[in-house]
Order: sequence, then C-alpha cells, then structure tokens
Amino acid sequence: MKQAGAAQPGRPSPLPGALWGSSPQALGDDTEDVSLDLGGEEELALRKAQIRHPLATFFHLFFRVSAIITYLFCDWFSNSFVACFVTILLLLSFDFWSVKNVTGRLLVGLRWWNQIDEDGTSHWVFEARRVSMIAASTEAEARIFWLGLIICPVIWTVFFFSSLFSLKLKWLALVIAGISLQTANLYGYIHCKLEGQKSIGRITSRFFVTADVPKRQTRISDDCIEEHGKTGTR
Repeated sequence: MKQAGAAQPGRPSPLPGALWGSSPQALGDDTEDVSLDLGGEEELALRKAQIRHPLATFFHLFFRVSAIITYLFCDWFSNSFVACFVTILLLLSFDFWSVKNVTGRLLVGLRWWNQIDEDGTSHWVFEARRVSMIAASTEAEARIFWLGLIICPVIWTVFFFSSLFSLKLKWLALVIAGISLQTANLYGYIHCKLEGQKSIGRITSRFFVTADVPKRQTRISDDCIEEHGKTGTR
C-alpha cells in the first residue's frame, strides 16, 4: 500500500507561476525593457560645468579689464598722458570689435550690426540663434559674457563722475569714449536677446495654432454630421 503523503514518481512539480495564479508566459509579457535616456542629462551637466570656448571667454574679459587697470594705474607706468590715452583707447577699440564680432556669437549665439541698403538707408540688424543651436555654448560662458558686459560700463560710469568731481577734465573724453563703446555693445546685445525671445514666442504661438487646427476641423465635421442627422430625421 502506498502512503498517502508520498509523492508519485514521474509527476511534474508545480511551477512557481501556478502558485500565484499566472503562467510564466504571462509573467514574461508583464516584463518590459526600460531604456534610460542619459544623453540629455550628460549634455545638461556639460553645459553647466564646461567652458567650450576658453579663448573667446578669455578675450571677452581681457581687453576691457586691461583698459580699466591701465586707467587706474597708468601713472605708475608712464608720465605721458598721450601714451596712456592712446593705449586705453586701443584696448577699448579691440574690446568693442572682439565682443561685437566674435565673443557674442560664440558665447551666447547673438550678433548685431549696421546694414546699409542699396538705396543708402542705414538700419540696425539684431539676430539671435535658435534655442536648439545654442547647445554649443554653456551656462558658464553665458554668465561670464553678461556679467562682463554689464559690470564694465557701470565701472566706466563711476570713472566719469569721479573725473568730473575731481576736476580731471582731460580724462573726461577718454571716459566718455569708454562708456560709449561698451554701452553700444550692451544695448545691441539686449536688443538681440529681446528679439530672440519674441521669435521664440512667435514660434510657440504658431505651434499651438497649428496643433489646434485638427481639433477645430473635427468639431466642424461633428457639427455637420449632427446637423445632417437632424435634417434626415425631419
């Protein structure tokens, strides 16, 4: 006689899935592969930490800081007012050209210039690259660009009042030249920034309008079908 609790030979053991009321195939179907998109996070971290244009970042600050230092300590290096005047003016001119034509385009994707048409009319052009194209620049570069662009004109404004109140009138022409050149770049790039925000707003509104067109067409077709059904019942 066989014992009641003995397991019969050759009988398959129950599968783990049967204990939970589901087959292994069902468990396999419920399992999905999840892909993690780490590329965007890595790119965002690079944009926050890395300076991709070190030479442009250096020269963005070099000429304007050198002009300020030379203005403050030029009496230590030379007793000639003309030599100091020409040196500072050259540094300001190099700074104006490099910021307007090179560093603004590389560091923040902005540029501005004056254009003369064939009929002789002169007008200012302000451009901003698309948001998807500014990935070449980083947040650190943009921060350095705007800080240097804003702080230096403020310093030259302080020099203007100090020269005026201390009656150093021979320096006023140089200080006014520094304020004019650096304020022109600041004014141009603020306009570029505003134009870029306006273009982004226009693109966004155009996108929402385009996305809303199929919904309106669906509503119109539904109304037409409903009206046709009411007419048919009459």
